[in-house]
Amino acid sequence: MPLFPPDIEQLAEQIIRDLAARGLTLATAESCTGGLIAGALTEISGSSAVVDRGFVTYSNTAKRQMIGVDAETLERYGAVSRETALQMARGARLRAGTDIAVAVTGIAGPGGGSAQKPVGLVHLCASGRNATLIHREMRYGDLGRTGIRLATVRTALEMLREAAQAVA
Repeated sequence: MPLFPPDIEQLAEQIIRDLAARGLTLATAESCTGGLIAGALTEISGSSAVVDRGFVTYSNTAKRQMIGVDAETLERYGAVSRETALQMARGARLRAGTDIAVAVTGIAGPGGGSAQKPVGLVHLCASGRNATLIHREMRYGDLGRTGIRLATVRTALEMLREAAQAVA
């Protein structure tokens, strides 16, 4: 019985094969997905040649301590913000020493949303060693906690593929 839907598994396999063929490595920094992106990637045989590590930075303290997100950024913009996602991706890539990193921070629900930051809002960022930065603000809507988390995994994998293409 597969852990992930077939489309996620296929996308993860494409990423692992492409990065392995090119000798590239990656890291993840995950908040609302709690390690699901790293889980999808490591579900693929041969992923150890590509996946260096995954940071699950669910709390603001973890974001600061593990991947160097500035306390000021968290205070000013909040954990669920473009600014935090950018710092998460850069910090994960630099601390892991990988070619690429992807970071996600959002509100999976069912609670925790507000008018400004509703359930289903997720900020994602991919960072490449050649200064590539890709950001997406997704508003998935209230798909339910599992639906939002899986939608985030799909988007993050697509962004990893895009960042990998930009890294020479």
